[in-house]
Amino acid sequence: MGLQHEEKEILRFTTAGSVDDGKSTLIGRLLFDSKSIYEDQIDNLQKISEKKGISHLELAHLTDGLKDEREQGITIDVAYRYFATPKRKFIIADTPGHVQYTRNMITGASTANLALILVDARKGVIEQTKRHSFIASLLQIQHIVVCVNKMDLVDYGEERFNEIIEEYKSFASKLRINDVRFIPISALNGDNVVDKSANMPWFSGDSLLGTLENIHISSDHNLVDCRFPVQNVIRPFSDEFHDYRGYAGRVTSGIFKKGDEVMVLPSGFKSKIQSIVLGEEELEEAFPPQSVTINLEDEIDISRGDMIVREHNQPEPQQDVEAMLCWMNSDVMSPRAKYAIKHTSVEARAMIKEVLYKVDINTLHRQEEYDTIGMNDIIRVKMRTTKPLLVDEYNQNKGTGSFILIDESTNETVAAGMVI
Repeated sequence: MGLQHEEKEILRFTTAGSVDDGKSTLIGRLLFDSKSIYEDQIDNLQKISEKKGISHLELAHLTDGLKDEREQGITIDVAYRYFATPKRKFIIADTPGHVQYTRNMITGASTANLALILVDARKGVIEQTKRHSFIASLLQIQHIVVCVNKMDLVDYGEERFNEIIEEYKSFASKLRINDVRFIPISALNGDNVVDKSANMPWFSGDSLLGTLENIHISSDHNLVDCRFPVQNVIRPFSDEFHDYRGYAGRVTSGIFKKGDEVMVLPSGFKSKIQSIVLGEEELEEAFPPQSVTINLEDEIDISRGDMIVREHNQPEPQQDVEAMLCWMNSDVMSPRAKYAIKHTSVEARAMIKEVLYKVDINTLHRQEEYDTIGMNDIIRVKMRTTKPLLVDEYNQNKGTGSFILIDESTNETVAAGMVI
């Protein structure tokens, strides 16, 4: 059991929806029907439901503990939930859907393979649907599953489902999203959530859980461009390992194999990979997102923030960077202010030289005229950094295309950025 459990692929997905479109019930239903809830939680749910005089289990209560905390003023930005089926492990990043939580949505979705977007069958595509889809496309989430919920309230009608598909597609054609799937569900009754629905025989697709279990995600990683930012240099000062030098970090992209010829940036020195170690085990190759230690054949001066790449495929060192930023701080952005920037394992300083435009997240229009840049705003900027950064475009390589800006006086993260 142990081994099989270890080898399972992890699918991370983010859920977003507006207040009443049944997100809590859907997550509750997924956990409940896939038998991921513990017995004591079920007993508790039964008690709550009986107290309210409801015949069905109030599944939303599985996730509503967070709401109580929000109401008491304890802010929970992103709630992560974990569950597993025999096929896969899942991590759900559950984020609030309102405009004022755009930054939380970006935080929760930044590592997701898939975004689950809820649409109320009665209301169809609304502003929030557009906003969530825009954020998913901005973050280059490869797969979107549009769950058309509350189908029980439109008599499980195929026609209404098709109308919503058309509505969504005409809007989403402006966004860069490769894979969009539509599933008609009723979270309350469990239709097409874990089990196929008898109420909608016209729908031939898989249930939501079936889709989550079987969607192909291993090709989402960039396996072409080899990038290994060095986080630590490992030198055990003992006689036995007198000359040992390992470079620890996480493979951002590409596949590194033993014997590969590599180059170290920014110095440009070349060497070959002598060995790759993960924990105690020596590997023939390493791929994202493994954290490994790489040893080279030659002694080269390498330090934290350097990057191991292939000679014929390397990122361009850039000091002038153009990027999309999501502003995360409650203080408004001040013109030409300086911030610390953290990119892979490199820290430098950066100045925002120019704001090109602000995105109206509801209409997706560019606003050249605006008063201030405040929390949750998304903008396109030109920046200058104090030292060259080894960046790729975010849509090719998330790991080397993303960064954060930090206010040095408070140490708060003020913005998350994606290189264009």
